[in-house]
Amino acid sequence: MKNKITLIMLLCAVLCASCKEEKKTTSQKETYYETLSVTRGERTLTTGYSAAISGVQTVEIRPQVSGMITEILIEEGESVRKGQVLFVIDQTPYKAAYEIAVANVKSAEAALSTAQLILESNKNLYEQDVVSEFDLMTAKNDLIEAEARLTLCKAEEVNASNNLSYTEVRSPVNGVASMIPYRVGALVNSNISQPLVTVSDDSQVYAYFSMAENQMLNMVLQYGSLNNAIKQMPEVELILSNGQTYEHTGKINAISGTISESTGAVSLRAVFNNRNHLLRNGGSGTIVIPTTLKDAIIIPQSATYELQDRVFVYKVIDGKASATEIRIAPQNNGKEYIVEAGLEVGDIIVAEGAGLIKEGTEIKTREEQE
Repeated sequence: MKNKITLIMLLCAVLCASCKEEKKTTSQKETYYETLSVTRGERTLTTGYSAAISGVQTVEIRPQVSGMITEILIEEGESVRKGQVLFVIDQTPYKAAYEIAVANVKSAEAALSTAQLILESNKNLYEQDVVSEFDLMTAKNDLIEAEARLTLCKAEEVNASNNLSYTEVRSPVNGVASMIPYRVGALVNSNISQPLVTVSDDSQVYAYFSMAENQMLNMVLQYGSLNNAIKQMPEVELILSNGQTYEHTGKINAISGTISESTGAVSLRAVFNNRNHLLRNGGSGTIVIPTTLKDAIIIPQSATYELQDRVFVYKVIDGKASATEIRIAPQNNGKEYIVEAGLEVGDIIVAEGAGLIKEGTEIKTREEQE
């Protein structure tokens, strides 16, 4: 009986020692934190902006004369050349009007020639006192009227010729044709609600996007002026709507001189080469602007926590956690922050799990525990 009691007491002692060891191990895990020493480095950060894509020149083509479409000479989505005939509007009435105008010019020319002959004749007769001065002045007025009539008829001929030429609707630019809402037989005029077709010159495309006023001000401060920003800003990338990066980089070539009162944003424009015609007018994407920061203090986002829109880290001071507010740059790569104020090179901070630590927590590193 006595031996059994001794055995039980020994087992209890072993179990207590085991529990103490487990508690000690657990305690060690709870007080184990990764730390890092603050240093400076270089990072290239990117910022994305939603963009609308447009051809460098997009033209809505509308008829300049009224009539029925008799021919459509292009296919929807086809590449067209400047000066190419796209549509033909019924030419019959315009050809007739042109022929009438040509005939009127010939008639006016004949009338002018007759008026000149009469004036010359009346001059001779007036010198011989055969006709009166009134007859001479009448002949002169008839000549003036004949000249005016000829000028009017020539103007009408030009107008008729233009109207006839307008029955062949031509493309004013090189580009790609849009869908065509009209068909042969449709009656059209210059006031139609939809254009006959839209031709977009997409050998290059513009990507229009906006950035907040404070971002624009930061950019101006960085480069000195808007003109310098346009000249010195790095090339930008375009993320397509399917998530892929466009093969050609672009260049920002225009920045609005005004700020939108409704949105408080500034409009910018980037230009991209589009020789393969992959980008289309009316498309969308995301402009990605890189920013290279040199000699910057960089810390992992896991080393921070937020409180009432303020960002904090825990410095390790005398082996204990001390909450420190920092100011970070608005740009980040999703994993790290650029610290603008609050930390100095050489500071030791908790690198992970800052949100789980309390002020004054004892911080032990792996080396200390080993």
